[in-house]
Amino acid sequence: MSPAAMPSSGNQGSGAPHLVFVPSAGMGHLLPFTRFITAVATMGVDISVVTALPTVSQAEAEHFAGLFAAFPAIRRIDFNLLPFDATAFADTEPFFLRWESLRRSAHLLGPLIAAAAPGASAVITDVTLASEVIPVAKNELKLPCHVLFTSGATVLAFLAYFPVYLDGANADHLVGDVDVPGVRRLPFDHCPRVLRNPDGLFTKQFIVNGREIAKADGILINTFDALEPEALIGLRGGKVVPGFPPVFAVGPLKSTPTAARSSDKAGSPIAWLGEQPARSVVYVAFGNCNAAAQKQIREISAGLEASGCLFLWVVKTTILDREDTAELRDVLGDGFLGRVQGRGLVTKEWVDQEAVLKHPAVGLFLSHAGWGSVTEAAAYGVPMLAWPTLGDHKIIATVIRSGGFGVWMEHWSWQEEDSEERSVVSGAEIGEKVKEVMGDEAIAAGAARMREEAAKAVAPGGSSYRSMHEFLAMLS
Repeated sequence: MSPAAMPSSGNQGSGAPHLVFVPSAGMGHLLPFTRFITAVATMGVDISVVTALPTVSQAEAEHFAGLFAAFPAIRRIDFNLLPFDATAFADTEPFFLRWESLRRSAHLLGPLIAAAAPGASAVITDVTLASEVIPVAKNELKLPCHVLFTSGATVLAFLAYFPVYLDGANADHLVGDVDVPGVRRLPFDHCPRVLRNPDGLFTKQFIVNGREIAKADGILINTFDALEPEALIGLRGGKVVPGFPPVFAVGPLKSTPTAARSSDKAGSPIAWLGEQPARSVVYVAFGNCNAAAQKQIREISAGLEASGCLFLWVVKTTILDREDTAELRDVLGDGFLGRVQGRGLVTKEWVDQEAVLKHPAVGLFLSHAGWGSVTEAAAYGVPMLAWPTLGDHKIIATVIRSGGFGVWMEHWSWQEEDSEERSVVSGAEIGEKVKEVMGDEAIAAGAARMREEAAKAVAPGGSSYRSMHEFLAMLS
């Protein structure tokens, strides 16, 4: 029983706590937010959601529409962002720019939240906005403020400790290995590459959020005790940062069906999976905010073809979905789709990843190691082949490896370590590794164990079930 399926503790509007959620941009951030929202909505909590306008992608716009259609009692607070001149941030990722735009408009949130009716009981903010929203909530509105952290506990420990690391190194950027007390030593090249740039927008955001997060009233995180035991013990016991706020591991969060999209219609990936044998399909997807170069896409196609495995592949050529206009045949090269017809399905369309991963036909997930992907794979017992792309993905890959439910190809990269040029992993190597991990029974057994632990965590009396109720008890 997931937190989203816990029994209701009352009716909205009948003296229940009123939570105001302030999500950020990017589906990797928005999905766990809406999953947590739907979980507490079914438990009798009154909810308002701050919706920044305009939305940054079509996927986000449709996701919000589905949430409000499925849960009409959830209130929407429109948040019109101030104009933002991004010309000073050349070559900055679009989602980093969006976060900065949100941060620079955050001072406008006070009157919007204050006007919410009934009065708010607490504010829950995305971590990317923590340094701006926490002062608004606690100082201006005199409300408790909790942070919903959208990556794992290991990454949270890294974020919380990073300011301490900088102070000790007398530095303003990443300069070496980071030994997170009570958790693990993270080599320099495992840490987010972007933090090496002291003048980078993300570096500045990361540091101020890392300092401010310690002032939150609590941290909610989509993980569970068996998935990241060392990190959770280190955070809760004060080993990472003394006096750190309470950490509530409430995962794995699962989705609640919305009215936005249907994933099982005829000809869809889910329908196609239904025609395949159990554990026979490799699912390939590298996240909503990652785009591969065409040379690497061609090598992935060659590897999948050479592996001999059935596969479902979601191809992405641009970071923002509204800009992705390339035709599949042009991207993949002449003849590929014809050669793999019947054993491979390739799409550029949105795919309900959770529905894919819980399908019995899926036997392996070749992934960028984004946290949402990892928690879904763990929840449904799907072995992982991790190919981290950027940001916190290498730190997350260490969780996959230590959890025993996947393999991290540590030398596979998406760019050269000493330059901005992209490196290319050969199709031959990809094909060999896919075939090898598909047949690795030890990894399959580890994934099955993790699925059992995930189910225990969210069942009545489980660690995540208790954490969810402990958090809600703080609000009363």
